[in-house]
Amino acid sequence: MTYAIPAPPTGPLSRLRWALADGWILTRRALAHWARSPEQLVMSLAFPVLLVLMFGYLFGGQMAVPGGGSYREFLMPGMFAMTMTFGVETTFSAIAADASRGITDRFRSLPMSSAAVVLGRGAADMLNSCLALVVMIATGLAVGWRWHEGAAGALAAVGLLLLLRFALLWIGIYLGLVAKGPEMLVAVQILVWPIGFLSSAFVDPATMPGWLGALAEWNPLSATVTATRDLFGSPGHVAGSWPADHALLLALAWPLLLTAVFLPLSAHRYRTLSR
Repeated sequence: MTYAIPAPPTGPLSRLRWALADGWILTRRALAHWARSPEQLVMSLAFPVLLVLMFGYLFGGQMAVPGGGSYREFLMPGMFAMTMTFGVETTFSAIAADASRGITDRFRSLPMSSAAVVLGRGAADMLNSCLALVVMIATGLAVGWRWHEGAAGALAAVGLLLLLRFALLWIGIYLGLVAKGPEMLVAVQILVWPIGFLSSAFVDPATMPGWLGALAEWNPLSATVTATRDLFGSPGHVAGSWPADHALLLALAWPLLLTAVFLPLSAHRYRTLSR
């Protein structure tokens, strides 16, 4: 018995509906994997909480906050942004595992939208990041952090954090497609962790040597951290340098630039993938 392969839609709206429908199927696939292996999700959510407890209580007594204030309130916006950064590892692992097992090639051979694989992965990881933010905000409230600039400022800060995660999502997808397999995760961690710590997430860049502090201030992560500290009303946003004075602008520009670079790279790599 033979089956006719349905022809792909031709109109732009039909193709969009096709991509969204197929992408939602793959989103559900990722959610089903987490439901069957909840320990992976729990560990990914628990790790940032552990960092908050470690830095907030173990090291926090020795940390000076620019302009004064609680170190835990200074820390939490940085940990929100770090949690978004850690998501690169989740995206990379899932994409690299599918590619190395031939699952991605199987998807490409099916009569499905070519955009569905990255759309499904992206939607699932953004949902994961929303859950991670909820957990981290609850953790912050539990250790004494509060937002002080009203609901509008808090929502704007959350929007900036998710925008950063969206940009980093495409970096994770691209790295997953170019990697030889999920065992390269250690190499990604070696890339992610120094970038995360070389920022204003944990300490004021002014306390670093001049050249190192300049690198930290221009780090895309620092832009989001500084802008969200200002929007939340958390201590630590001290003006004086161009990146600090224009943190909100940079918190919008950096993710848009990263997306503009890595989204096309990911799409091209997916179209030419051969393993």
